[in-house]
Amino acid sequence: MASSVRVAAVDIGTVTSRLLLATVEAGTIVSQQKTSYITDLGQGVDATGELAPEAVERVVNACADFAERIQGFGPDAIGLTLTSAARDAHHGEELLGRLHELGFAPQVIPGEVEGRLTFFGVAADFPGERLAVADPGGGSTEIALGRCAGGSLELERVQSLNIGCRRVTEKFLAHVPPAPYEVDAAVAWLDPQFGAYWDAARVAGGAGDTVPDKKNAATAAADGAVSPAAPAALPDRLVAVGGTVTTMVAMLHELDPYDSAFVHLHDLELREVDACVERLRGLATADIAALPGIQPKRAPVMLGGALIIQRLMRAGGYDRLTVSENGLLAGLTRTIAEAYERGATTVGWMPELS
Repeated sequence: MASSVRVAAVDIGTVTSRLLLATVEAGTIVSQQKTSYITDLGQGVDATGELAPEAVERVVNACADFAERIQGFGPDAIGLTLTSAARDAHHGEELLGRLHELGFAPQVIPGEVEGRLTFFGVAADFPGERLAVADPGGGSTEIALGRCAGGSLELERVQSLNIGCRRVTEKFLAHVPPAPYEVDAAVAWLDPQFGAYWDAARVAGGAGDTVPDKKNAATAAADGAVSPAAPAALPDRLVAVGGTVTTMVAMLHELDPYDSAFVHLHDLELREVDACVERLRGLATADIAALPGIQPKRAPVMLGGALIIQRLMRAGGYDRLTVSENGLLAGLTRTIAEAYERGATTVGWMPELS
């Protein structure tokens, strides 16, 4: 096995497009450089089922910049994934074609693979610990329960829910600030979905879903219980990733400029989440954008994202969560390195490399 691998990983999400340039040694990311743009690929997708032309342009422009940065970095392997917005939209061939023209090999990944990659990225900071890992994104929320120990990924349950900050905003929060009945409707939509996940997780797959290196992608994407002997309790620790939770920490502590070292592995209490929701629901978008720690382009979907975090925690009975800056992009990076070095991966899904 090579001593180190230089990896370029790109994730095209519903709200954000991100690049990670990293050096991976023995499965560990030892150096990294991140670049991200809010490209809002999910603009209007929930209502129309189509990618807006201007959203496609934003993503292509971001990826053209990424391609230049990647060329200067000189990686051994490059991988690019697209998630919820690309899964939901019809006729995404134009976007995929233009990404091919930039030299990428784009892959639209299933939600369950997204959940596995996110868990794999997070678990490096919690070796052997049983975790619940949530990735509330723009169009979907992935939740995975399990542990990573001894080089194996042991997952009890992985599920992707069609819940995201862009989707909640477009479905329910039509007014700015929203009317009380709009927030109530969003909560009424969120609570039973999260409640059903946590209820099922309490009785699902106690033996775990161990993923051997050569398990195929179809099996890796399978969701749900594999054994009736599950533990009744949820994991003690809930870890959340993504722009909503990192921005909430920055907002609460008025981080300007943003401090990733402070945010990573910071605990966020439910009472703090409640305070964020109450503050955001009374503000216009421009007022949210002006708050210290908020990226102005994220302001329109911040309340929707904060509601998701609040209802996720309440449904699972969690009074705190741990915020991680590692997630899908870190898991993708480690998986690309594995695929390049040995042609097999811990998560059981193979990236297409370029």
